[in-house]
Amino acid sequence: MDCLFRAGHGNPLREKDEYKLHPFHIDLSSRVPRMLDQIQHTELPKQPVYVNKGTAQGIGLSELKSLQTEWLTRFDWEHEQDELNKFNHYTAQIEGLEIHFIHQKSKAPGAQAIPLLLLHGWPGSFLEFVPIINNLTEKATTAAGKNVSFDVIVPSLPGYAFSSVPPVEWTVSDTARVFDTLLTKVLGYNTYAAFGTDWGGGIAYTMYNQFSTTLRAAHLTFLPFLPLTAKQLAVENITLSPLEEFELAITEEWSSSGSGYWVEQATKPNTIGLALHDNPVGQLAWIGEKFLNWSDPNAGHAPSVLTNNEILRSVSLYYLTETFASSVLIYAQNPNAPYTVYTKANTNAPLLFSAFKYNVAFWPPAMVAKVGNLVRYQSRSFVFVYL
Repeated sequence: MDCLFRAGHGNPLREKDEYKLHPFHIDLSSRVPRMLDQIQHTELPKQPVYVNKGTAQGIGLSELKSLQTEWLTRFDWEHEQDELNKFNHYTAQIEGLEIHFIHQKSKAPGAQAIPLLLLHGWPGSFLEFVPIINNLTEKATTAAGKNVSFDVIVPSLPGYAFSSVPPVEWTVSDTARVFDTLLTKVLGYNTYAAFGTDWGGGIAYTMYNQFSTTLRAAHLTFLPFLPLTAKQLAVENITLSPLEEFELAITEEWSSSGSGYWVEQATKPNTIGLALHDNPVGQLAWIGEKFLNWSDPNAGHAPSVLTNNEILRSVSLYYLTETFASSVLIYAQNPNAPYTVYTKANTNAPLLFSAFKYNVAFWPPAMVAKVGNLVRYQSRSFVFVYL
C-alpha cells in the first residue's frame, strides 16, 4: 500500500469535451425475455456422453442443467442491473472507440486518493471488481501511517460489455495506449497505479513498460510471458517450495488438457463466436466451465463470493450485450502472446505480483523479477481474483 501511495497518486483535472465523456446507465431489459426464452427452450441431453469422467472433459451435464434451472427460477437480471447502476458509469470516445468504465471516487475525507485502474481479462468483465470497488474508496492506513484511499477506474476492454469492438489489427499495446489516455487526458490524472489479471495483466504490464511517466505502480496476477516448464526452471536454477510445486502442476495440467479454448479462440474466433452468439446455455457451458474449473475448490464459500449467481450474472452480461464473439477476438489479435523471451520493463516503478494457488499459469518470484522492479510477491487462492 505504501509504495502505491508514493508512486500512484495524481490530481484529477476538468473533464475534456473532446472525448465526449458522458454518464452511462445500464439498460438491457429489452433483451431479457429472449434470453429467458432461449434458456427455457434449450434441450440438453438426458444422459451424459461421458459417464463418471468428472470435469476432465469439461463442464458436467448435471452442473449445466442445475445452472440452467437456477437461471430460469432464481436469477433476476433486473435486480442485478439495479445494483450495477448504483456505481458511476461513463463512456468516452478514444481513438474512435467508445470505452465504458466505472469511475468511483474516494469517499474518504482528508485521505490521499490514489487513482487505481483495474483491468479484467477473459472470460471476465468489469463485474469481477464490483465486490471490492466500495471498499477501495474507503479510508485505509499504510504501513507508514498515512491515510489513503482510491479513486477506482474499471473499464471494459474493447469488445467487452459496453465498449465498442476494436479494429481487426488491434493489440494489447493499442488497448494500453487507450487506457493511458483515459486516465491522463479524459480523467486528468497526472499519475496512477494499475492492477491487471489475465489479459488485463498483459495490458497493465504493457502500460507499466510503455507509460512509465504516468503509470507509477503495477500489481499483476498474470504476465505476458510464457510460464517456464519444470525443466526450464531447473535450467534457471530455480528451486520451488511445495506450494510452488503445486502451482506449477496446475499450470502443466492446464497446458496439456485445459487450453483447448485458447487454440479455438486464437485460430477460429469466428466459428466459436457465431456458434454461441444467440445461445445463452452454450455460452454458459463455455464460460461457466472456466469459472468452475479455474477457481479454488472452496469457491462459493466465505471469503469467496464466487457463487452460481455470480457466474450467471457474468454470462448474462456477455449474452445481453452480444459481445461473446467480440470478446474472444483478443486471442486472435495477439498471436505472439504470451512472449517466450523475458525482457525487463523500461521503468523502475514498483511491481507487485500475486500468485494464486489455482491459477492456470505460474511465475515464481525470480521470473517476475526479470521483467520489472519486483517489490512484493505473495501467494493466494482463486483465479478470478476478487470473487
